[in-house]
Amino acid sequence: MLAGISGASAHVGVTPDKTTANSYALLTFGIPHGCEESGTTKVTITLPAELNDAQPTVNPNWTAAKVTEQLAEPKKLPDGSSITKRTSQIVYTAKAPLEPALRDALVLSVKLPDIAGKTLYFPTLQNCEVGQTDWSQLPAEGQDPHSLKAPAPSVTVTAAAADAAADGHSAHAASASDPAAETVQAAAVNDGGAQARSWAGLVAGVGGLALGGLALARSRGSQPRPVRVPAPGSAPKE
Repeated sequence: MLAGISGASAHVGVTPDKTTANSYALLTFGIPHGCEESGTTKVTITLPAELNDAQPTVNPNWTAAKVTEQLAEPKKLPDGSSITKRTSQIVYTAKAPLEPALRDALVLSVKLPDIAGKTLYFPTLQNCEVGQTDWSQLPAEGQDPHSLKAPAPSVTVTAAAADAAADGHSAHAASASDPAAETVQAAAVNDGGAQARSWAGLVAGVGGLALGGLALARSRGSQPRPVRVPAPGSAPKE
């Protein structure tokens, strides 16, 4: 069992960040040792016929190049246009041999086809300083790919998820027609009217107090001041 695990971990595999049909995905190819004790010098990844192109991500340890092929006949694209050439391979060449004790990751950006349930195979040739390993074996129907000695990396396309935006609109419509939601909204409006009337009454009361105080002040100011009459027999004060 341990021998099987060790062999599987040495395979060139691919890990997608997404598998949704008709979406853009980043495919990360793990490059372990594949030639015993010999360093890896070049990795050639062959694209399946369902893909028309791939964009290699820059890796400072490698140089990348595209290989194109002429199609036997023009291929029509979903947008109505046609192509006569496609990218058939991506070739990574190591700037220095990848030591057997180390591994690296090579990333491709691809547009997945709109064919949910389809498994895409990426035969990969690993060239070393001495020897090479061709990871291109395809499993028979019902066969476990891990049982193969040199299986080709593969990605299975999955169905697209439901449109989140549409779900959001549906939820909004449902909440708008919910009687409970309407009751809460009506209560909020009624509370707002009561609060407005309360503030209006308070302002009117303060205004009335101010007017009353002003009238009182005016009435006091208009009253005649008393005149003091001297008592009989007393001389007026100078």
